[in-house]
Amino acid sequence: MFKKTLNRIIAYNENLTVRVRLITLTVVGLALTMAFWGLIQLTVLDKILVDQQVKRLEDVAETVSTFYQYFPTKRGLLALDSALKDHIQADARLARIDIFDIGHNNVDHVAGASRVQYEWPDNIVASASTKRKSHYTKISTEGGPALGLLYPVSEEIKDSRIVIGIIGFSRANAEIMSRAQQLLIVSSGGLLLMILLLLGLSYGWMIGGPLKLIIQTIDEFQKGQYINRIPIVRRDEWGQLAEHFNMMADEIQQVMSKNLDLTKHLEDRVREETSKVVQLQKQVDELQQLTALGHLTANLAHDLGTPIHSIGGLAKLLLEREDFPKDVSHKLQLIVQQTQRLDDVIQNVRKATRLPEPRFELITVQQLLSETLPLVEPLLTKNKIEINVQFNTTMEPVYVDRYRIQTVLLNILQNSLEAMPQGGKIAVSAETLVQSGVVAITLQDTGKGIPPEIIEKACEPFFSTRQDGGMRGLGLAIVRDIIKMHGGKMEIKSSPGQGTSIILYLPISDNKKQFL
Repeated sequence: MFKKTLNRIIAYNENLTVRVRLITLTVVGLALTMAFWGLIQLTVLDKILVDQQVKRLEDVAETVSTFYQYFPTKRGLLALDSALKDHIQADARLARIDIFDIGHNNVDHVAGASRVQYEWPDNIVASASTKRKSHYTKISTEGGPALGLLYPVSEEIKDSRIVIGIIGFSRANAEIMSRAQQLLIVSSGGLLLMILLLLGLSYGWMIGGPLKLIIQTIDEFQKGQYINRIPIVRRDEWGQLAEHFNMMADEIQQVMSKNLDLTKHLEDRVREETSKVVQLQKQVDELQQLTALGHLTANLAHDLGTPIHSIGGLAKLLLEREDFPKDVSHKLQLIVQQTQRLDDVIQNVRKATRLPEPRFELITVQQLLSETLPLVEPLLTKNKIEINVQFNTTMEPVYVDRYRIQTVLLNILQNSLEAMPQGGKIAVSAETLVQSGVVAITLQDTGKGIPPEIIEKACEPFFSTRQDGGMRGLGLAIVRDIIKMHGGKMEIKSSPGQGTSIILYLPISDNKKQFL
């Protein structure tokens, strides 16, 4: 139960504003301070009043002891009783006067007069006589609060020690203490109210105003107005806070300015690199189209060249005979001319589709892959294909035509995409075979694989297992020819249902100084 109550108090305190907390703390602190200070003041006042009353009672006791010294006889005691009664009647502040004779450890009541009923304990009277020191105590009587005093007489009378007990009413002291308490409560309440009023009025000037200005500046700063600063009006704690915030704002503004410059620079770099990628994609596409056209033209030249040459040769043989009519000879000459024209057309087409001369350069496998893989990344993402690349960055460079090798890689990746219509994985790895003097680049997919009887035909031009339209069967043929052009070789490893691995072996360049 206590724990729940404490948690509620803590939760309530966490929801309070600084103003409420400050006022609450001030009220509690002032209340405790005033209560403690008031208690001290009342205690001191009560001590002063008691000391004054004790002094007055001691004077009365001294007078009574003088009377007793002059009237020690029996007749004198009767006169003393009468005198004490008169003294009690004359002074309304006195409640009781007693004279005790202490002899041989006995306490005898000698004389006395009283307004109230009270009996002094013998042990207290004997103790006061033994200590030879006045002893007072607060007493509650039917007539009201009172103060009792035991006053030992300093001189012995007839081998006896006399102790005078006097009780005086403390009604005046009680009234003074009551009024003092009321005055203290009223003055403390008024002072507390004045302090709270002053605190409430000064809160806006000391805390509320500067805090509102700081919060407003921070809100504007969060909205992007980084040039705003907190005006430093005073050199107090708020001024220090404003100064530190302004310093932080200056640093943030500098960082934001640098970030803007960096972002602009990165945007320019991205735009530049994107332009390079687009240009690279265009060049690779053009090279692939030219390669495909070159294969197609070579096959057409081979398939059409032989019958055209045969037709032209037969027509020339027939022209050697002279028994043909003139119109027949003329037609044979036309046949020879047209066959020659067809041969020229085929040769011109072959020249037009001839690939440009390769441009060899030193390049690392890392650079080749970093320029090629981004070209197929959208297709990989679209077809839910995950690609994993592993290679050693310290591999030897190769001396190749980067665009033709990129054509090779793109054709292999395209075949892998077609082999995994439902998605899959492609692993690209590279390693240096020092003994063979080559770099081996392996592209392995998790597709449907290639049957063993088809692997031998996979690199033949226009060979394809797909039945849809289009010019098929040139991908691996182009790959094989480009790899041969670079003095390397291609190896295909595949099993139905287990995927396909194509390994490209490219010779390591001996001219490393150019690369370095």
